[in-house]
Amino acid sequence: MAFPGTAPNGQPYSDKSKITAGLLQIFLGGLGIGRFYTGHTGMAVAQLLTCGGLGFWSLIDGILFLTSNDRTDKQGRVLRG
Repeated sequence: MAFPGTAPNGQPYSDKSKITAGLLQIFLGGLGIGRFYTGHTGMAVAQLLTCGGLGFWSLIDGILFLTSNDRTDKQGRVLRG
């Protein structure tokens, strides 16, 4: 499924949603699920091993996913949404 337009960085938008990533990170961030969703497996494993920074890291990360317009997926494409 293609999404029209290009992101501010000149690349096409990601097929991943920032809303989905943010909600996954807030509710399942202790397991790194939001980061696994966006393809950032190294960060996801770190969150998994630290239980999402005892919840603080995953909560802040989830809020940033929802409010920031420059979060990217593994390929460096800006998340749509």
